[in-house]
Amino acid sequence: PALFMENARKGSIVSRANSIGSTSASSVPNTDDEDSDCAQESPKETYKDQRRRAHTQAEQKRRDAIKKGYNDLQAIVPTCEQQDFSISSQKLSKAIVLQKTIDYIQFLHKEKKKQEEEVSTLRKDVMALKIMKVNYEQIVKAHQNNPNEGKNQISDEVKFNVFQGIMDSLFQSFNTSVSVTSFQELSACVFSWIEEHCKPQTLRDVVIGVLHKVKSQLY
Repeated sequence: PALFMENARKGSIVSRANSIGSTSASSVPNTDDEDSDCAQESPKETYKDQRRRAHTQAEQKRRDAIKKGYNDLQAIVPTCEQQDFSISSQKLSKAIVLQKTIDYIQFLHKEKKKQEEEVSTLRKDVMALKIMKVNYEQIVKAHQNNPNEGKNQISDEVKFNVFQGIMDSLFQSFNTSVSVTSFQELSACVFSWIEEHCKPQTLRDVVIGVLHKVKSQLY
């Protein structure tokens, strides 16, 4: 009987404890479910984190833009594609790309200046040809208005003798005054020869002398 009473008392205590535990468990919130929900939601981003993320994105855009710029330069500049055989398998560094780009730009500037000089020379030639065209048109018009004027003209042989005499005189002075050893000496001597032997008064004296000589030969 004593053992039976002891077991009954212990069973009553266990059942009471179980009932209290179940009651307290039902009254306590389900923390496990809340923890799982909180784990699924991302933590709120702070202002400092936003600035850091924006700075990272801006820096990445800047690097991408620089990389694209270098790639475009390598595609545009011809010398960037003409690599040496020893470095053909290596990628060009940014310093080499920039240097080749600078060299190519300087080359284009020189070519542009050269073409501008050629265009200027051609314009002068065109202007001279236009002047000659106008002069010849006037000569043709004068002949058409006076068809009998050409009957008493000087023969081509006499004209050639006059021209030959003038050119011989100029060539003699040119040959004694101008050096053709180098282009620099030629340029310097030509200007000096023109200033000294091709002045209007000097050419007038040469032409008069040649005309007197031709006249004496004819008569």
